[in-house]
Amino acid sequence: MLASLAEIEHLLRKPGSPEEPVELQCAHGSVTAAAANDEAFPVVQGQPVLVDFSDSVVRPEWFAKVQESYSLIGTRRKVSRIIKGRLFGTAGVSSRNFARLRDLLESALAERPVVLMVGAATKGMGTDILYSDAAIRQIAFDVYPSALTNFVADAHKIPLASHSVDAVCIQAVLEHVLDPRQVVAEVDRVLKPGGLVYAETPFMQQVHEGAYDFTRFTELGHRWLWRNFETLERGALGGPGLSLYWSVKYFLRGLTRSKAVADVASIPFGVFALLDRLIPEAHRVDGANGAYFLGRKGSHALAVGEVIAEYRGAQR
Repeated sequence: MLASLAEIEHLLRKPGSPEEPVELQCAHGSVTAAAANDEAFPVVQGQPVLVDFSDSVVRPEWFAKVQESYSLIGTRRKVSRIIKGRLFGTAGVSSRNFARLRDLLESALAERPVVLMVGAATKGMGTDILYSDAAIRQIAFDVYPSALTNFVADAHKIPLASHSVDAVCIQAVLEHVLDPRQVVAEVDRVLKPGGLVYAETPFMQQVHEGAYDFTRFTELGHRWLWRNFETLERGALGGPGLSLYWSVKYFLRGLTRSKAVADVASIPFGVFALLDRLIPEAHRVDGANGAYFLGRKGSHALAVGEVIAEYRGAQR
């Protein structure tokens, strides 16, 4: 269940300065102003924009006027996205992993654990398992406001107090940040000792969200990124069949110069994604469409000398 701003105000901090609280002013139940010491932050659609614009690709002009959506890519077609995710995508894997995360949170016996949802202006596949659980509170942000977020922020400088959340979910976000290692360090900072993280990040995917798409990770590279966390579960998120489907779709986009035409024409090629079920995990890892990682913040970091032994692919 998404927490209210009133519930989490005591956790808000100036971006880049975890010791400086952010104070909110409200009128008629809506936030009208936000400030940390003498620095004021914009408020858009009742949500504070807690961004250090001097050190971010997020621009203040995005919030200069009220508009229906600040999304960088416009409105997604929710129904078609869900259908494709179920038929050809990785919604089943995501749902299973989020269910495991929920069970881990419940078994920890924390009273109403707090989960930070990063890049959550639209619901990710499988996240309903968390949002529908009244025993779990979500704090959510993205680089634009939505009905599913509490505030606007850049994940390079998460505007929350250190050691303030029980878990962090960062699904399909790390490819869109300039410095994934800095974002992972921020996730580490805001997590309580023993806190949980769940991440999904692309590998064999073409550019999406235009200029705001920067990075890809192999499954092993993804593990190294989360090297300060103990592995609870990790693996391929889609295999070479799903990667082939993506390639065909983008080939048709280039050939037809039309996203709509290519998306329809590529549907029959979704059968390749279905065939991933016949491919052993080791071979899915080498041709993975993406990688997932479920881990726990711990005392042992993966050392350089240990990383090669972590490889789970077929090229041994």
